[in-house]
Amino acid sequence: MSIALVILIVLFVAMLVIDVPIAFVLAAVTVIAAWALGYEQVLVTVASDMASGPESFTLLAIPFFILAGEFLGAGGQARRLINFAASIVGRFPGGLAWVNTVTCMLFGAISGSAAAAVSSIGGTLIPEMNRKGYDRDFNIALTTCSATTGLLIPPSNVMIVYAVTMGGISIDRLFLSGIMPGVLVGLMIMVISFFISKKRGIGGIEEAAEGIVISGLKALPSLTLVVVVLGGILKGWFTPTEASAIAVVWAFILAVICFREVKVKDLKGLLYRAVRTSAVVLLLVASSRAMSQFLTSEQIPQLCSAALMGISENPLLIILTINVLLLVVGIFMDMTPAVLIFTPILAPVSAALGIDPVHFGIIMITNLCIGLCTPPVGTCLFVGCSVGKGNIARVSRAMVPFYIAMIIALMLISYFPSISLWLPNLLE
Repeated sequence: MSIALVILIVLFVAMLVIDVPIAFVLAAVTVIAAWALGYEQVLVTVASDMASGPESFTLLAIPFFILAGEFLGAGGQARRLINFAASIVGRFPGGLAWVNTVTCMLFGAISGSAAAAVSSIGGTLIPEMNRKGYDRDFNIALTTCSATTGLLIPPSNVMIVYAVTMGGISIDRLFLSGIMPGVLVGLMIMVISFFISKKRGIGGIEEAAEGIVISGLKALPSLTLVVVVLGGILKGWFTPTEASAIAVVWAFILAVICFREVKVKDLKGLLYRAVRTSAVVLLLVASSRAMSQFLTSEQIPQLCSAALMGISENPLLIILTINVLLLVVGIFMDMTPAVLIFTPILAPVSAALGIDPVHFGIIMITNLCIGLCTPPVGTCLFVGCSVGKGNIARVSRAMVPFYIAMIIALMLISYFPSISLWLPNLLE
């Protein structure tokens, strides 16, 4: 094993154990490892790499989509989407559980944030499900897992991060490739929730407060955001970055002017949250750029690729190994840094296996979505337990059936590329 890789791993684990923020870990580990190996002008080189990391015009889409998500999350869109979902699936047994999943899929898609979906949808539906006799831990687990589907269904910030990290990947093709996998994961969660509800005899048929036409018309302005963003990109009317700016304008009009659920006095706090979140993401991009350059100079991606390819000549087994690796990574690391760190390392392996880079991106994101629901670092799990007032240990046990459902969906996505690639290939 390369001495550079040993130094990186030891320092990385040690700094994570003492709870150093991941962005600082990446930068510090790179500086120390480069200095230990005798690199010259280490601080100047790392600083230069960090400065060039966030320069991509495409990355400008991330703060815009984050800001659009803040407007939508604060603008009361959740209730309209809940009513619309209830009119579609509320009539089925255990319907409120299905309403939860469908609403999370819709809200996650238009906001691009799984944590926002857990907070907004969970804050309304978890208490309602508690009153209807559903188990609290089940409700939190269902909401937490369902919210991650919005990271697969576009627009998705993590897809933009992956595309920039990979380089040369079409973002519109990546966006399209996430639709069917996101729906598949949602359907698997709905199947599990149906059987659990039926077995426990909870959650009878839920009558929708409004008809599908009325609720659909009320939800239409919010849902139009996805159509405008995707349609505009596919038609070539604007780039993904321009689409993100249009999303902000659309979300502002809905929240401030049309529905008037966000007041002028609320804008300061809303903008502050968006800037803070964007700064965290872009600092991660900057730090990971420095580490990526160091890894490349030490040929660590090639070493890792050779090691994985040496495990077996069977590509199915290698894909399984990659999935297990990413599932373990997702347990201990948040999604954005995991994408930034492991994409350059695993990209040569996927290329050697002949995996389409767009398909590989969906495999990686699906894996890391599961990680958002697992302790000890699962962001969505902590948000769900906070919103639903649940115990992490009990909720984690309630999540086991949903973990199984999501892993089954992951295996289907991994071994059947057409699930990801059929739609983008159809629309080319």
